[in-house]
Amino acid sequence: MSPLFAIKYPKFTHNFDGMQDNKNYFIEVDQITVYRHEFLVLNNVSLKINLGEWIYFLGPTGSGKSSLLQTLYGVLPLKEGSARVDDLILQDLNFETLPFLRRKLGIVSLDFELLEHLNIEENLDFVLRATDWIDPERRKNRIDQVIQLLHLDKMRLQKAHELSKLNYVRALIARALLNQPSLLLVDEPTSMLDAEATDDILTFLYSFSQASKTTVLFATNTPKITKSFPGKIHYFENGQVSI
Repeated sequence: MSPLFAIKYPKFTHNFDGMQDNKNYFIEVDQITVYRHEFLVLNNVSLKINLGEWIYFLGPTGSGKSSLLQTLYGVLPLKEGSARVDDLILQDLNFETLPFLRRKLGIVSLDFELLEHLNIEENLDFVLRATDWIDPERRKNRIDQVIQLLHLDKMRLQKAHELSKLNYVRALIARALLNQPSLLLVDEPTSMLDAEATDDILTFLYSFSQASKTTVLFATNTPKITKSFPGKIHYFENGQVSI
């Protein structure tokens, strides 16, 4: 059994009342078109996702999985169609409202790197300061919680470039969980890991999602993963998304 699987999870305070009602989806995407540098990536995409679901975005490299995730966290602007994450309308996002979206979600991606000149603890503290955790003692307590959750206590003072590949990914997850997000956007973080380390990370994420009712959108080009950790699959191919 993965050592991360046996973790006792903390209590969570998400409000789930009514969110499993099919009329009140946590994420709704309606006929959106996604562009990257003016090039069409995805066309006429519609999704409806309930709070607590584990969803795979499955498709080859370059099929638009990352672009859709980046649209959902506000990196790529939504120009056509409409989308909502919880109570935030993505096509209406602006400089003032974008931080509210970012606090609802956590991002686990090798493209969203740790700050190389900082150790794990400093990387986590940087994020909390940026999201208005003013009280130093409260920041310390939260950092301790996620470090222990991801078994990083012995590495907490190591800088990013000193970490093993597995511990680097664990640190990315710890950072993503700091603000107790309702949504995790996971973009192929295990691509540089061997099979055993990949299973370790996926077992943690999957069991964490089940325990906390956190919605997970997991982008991958590896069909085998979807068989080991069941979830709803959205297939990406030729600019289209299908179920």
